[in-house]
Amino acid sequence: MKKLDFYFDFASPNAYFGYQVLKDFPEKYNCEIKFTPVLLGGIFKSTNNKPPMEQFFGVLNKNEYQSLEIERFVERHKLTKFKMNPHFPVITLQMMRGAVAADMDGYLEDYIEKVLVHMWEEPKKMDDPEVIKVAFEESGLNADKLMNQMQDPDVKAKLISNTEEAVKRGLFGIPTFFLDDEMYFGKDTIWMIEEILSSS
Repeated sequence: MKKLDFYFDFASPNAYFGYQVLKDFPEKYNCEIKFTPVLLGGIFKSTNNKPPMEQFFGVLNKNEYQSLEIERFVERHKLTKFKMNPHFPVITLQMMRGAVAADMDGYLEDYIEKVLVHMWEEPKKMDDPEVIKVAFEESGLNADKLMNQMQDPDVKAKLISNTEEAVKRGLFGIPTFFLDDEMYFGKDTIWMIEEILSSS
């Protein structure tokens, strides 16, 4: 069975796209996906990278074309629930600590599925602790426990170590995937991964 590693942060709409397309792969292609929560801001800092909106600021036509690519991807994969978060960019530190806590407690995929709704389908200001707590409650998550876990030193340390290990492995942005230790970056490489999985 092939193993696919998916490094993600809720901050990136492309991570949302990647998740929505890849989540059916284990059933379709008999593979295993391991989700690893990391902090995109930490990756940018460590690699001297910048978000596209900053990187391409002032570049004529570049951001407009990126918007077109998003529209094409949404249409191709029928991701009709996607809505751009009006609060973007959202600081995702608390949500990503929550993801680490959910991973430790064995329900990371359920957590990802539910929190993505609040970031990219029914978008909210998900860096406001009160908004986060209400969103957790609406999703049936244990909000009080998660809010406490976000301040747990072990959870904080794990998110930092995940991020540092990701950079050592070659990451410079999100979403990044590894298929049998071969690295693929961005939503536009998913077709390559699918091609390999479908032929194996």
